[in-house]
Amino acid sequence: MRHPLPETGADWSDIKARMLDYAGGDVRWRDGKTAVYVFNAGPEVERVQKEAYALFMSENGLGPMAFPSLKRMEAEVVDFGLALLHAPDGASGVITSGGTDSITMAMKAARDYARKEKHVAGPLNIVLPRSAHPAFDKAAAVMEIEVRRTPLIDYLADPTAMGAAADASTIMIVGSAPCFPYGLIDPIGALSDLAVAWDLWLHVDACVGGYIAPFVRMNGADLPPFDFGLPGVRSMSADLHKYGYCAKGASTVFFRSAHLQSFMIFDMNDWPGGRMVTPTLAGTRPGGAISAAWAVMNFLGVTGYRAKQGLVTDTRRRIEAGVRAQGFTVLGEPQLGIVAFSHPEVNNFAVWGKLHERGWFTSVTTEPAGLHLMLSPFHAEVADTYLADLAWAVVEARASAGSAGTDARYA
Repeated sequence: MRHPLPETGADWSDIKARMLDYAGGDVRWRDGKTAVYVFNAGPEVERVQKEAYALFMSENGLGPMAFPSLKRMEAEVVDFGLALLHAPDGASGVITSGGTDSITMAMKAARDYARKEKHVAGPLNIVLPRSAHPAFDKAAAVMEIEVRRTPLIDYLADPTAMGAAADASTIMIVGSAPCFPYGLIDPIGALSDLAVAWDLWLHVDACVGGYIAPFVRMNGADLPPFDFGLPGVRSMSADLHKYGYCAKGASTVFFRSAHLQSFMIFDMNDWPGGRMVTPTLAGTRPGGAISAAWAVMNFLGVTGYRAKQGLVTDTRRRIEAGVRAQGFTVLGEPQLGIVAFSHPEVNNFAVWGKLHERGWFTSVTTEPAGLHLMLSPFHAEVADTYLADLAWAVVEARASAGSAGTDARYA
């Protein structure tokens, strides 16, 4: 049954009460029991997000002449990201609505570059590891580009397999820093060598890692090279609303040069309303997302981000040790904020279900079946509770399997 628009308006107090009632079944992410979708950097950062967003919530980033404030803030945020990712002089970028938008626009730029600069005709393709994000498949579906996914080695991209899959019609190869399923940084250095040798466009999907990895490195971690410091990297995506702790939806897409970025931009002058130029897939661009990103990044600064990301990696190490003690195997060697782990003798999905009964909302992996956490700074306060609930869930899953008369093993 449809809900018709009310004939008369209601008081805000009544509307707010109904909204909070609707939210009664939502995950309680402020309690720290959510390890996906939300990045909880604490109430101070949340306050900055909200107030900065509200200050410019009616402004539109589509009109930089009308709102030079947004243009200035966007330019500064882009500069922050380019500096963190070792971009050369002349590199450029924009704020987008999210990781899918960033990836789509990078693919659009690579496609148009291949057509106009390299004169590639006929069907096009991209080559990426099995662990790369489905946003590439979505963009490929829109642009009718073939997707060639290659097998992994130890949960990482295999540069040899990717090279074998590429050909003269390949417009892009992809590496993740890190990939979402396992939280691992692909061998971007080897992919860069491949890109340089074969004149391929290498995109690094750092939607998850772009605003955590630089600070983890500053904190002393020995991370493999993954950014514009490698000569083969032509574009990168990095989400502000993930480990940048900015308001949704905000991401960034970066290019090694303004010339490469020019293939992303839509420019239309043949209509009665005058010229329309848009740098991203969206037309209207919420001013609040831009202003909140600028405010949060200035609020935290390098010192603040290093502290937040240190909490994340310390918590990940605690959880790694805790799950290993319970018989789980950590998948690969995570270095950032994601950890995935699998138990060889328990139905991992049953464990996930039991954790959900205690209020935890997290992700899973399917290859192999396992549990998946994307950690935030606030999880430092609840890590011990999670490990205790995980131990309980394992016992419950074993008992459920035994009472059902089924094999408790789950590959």
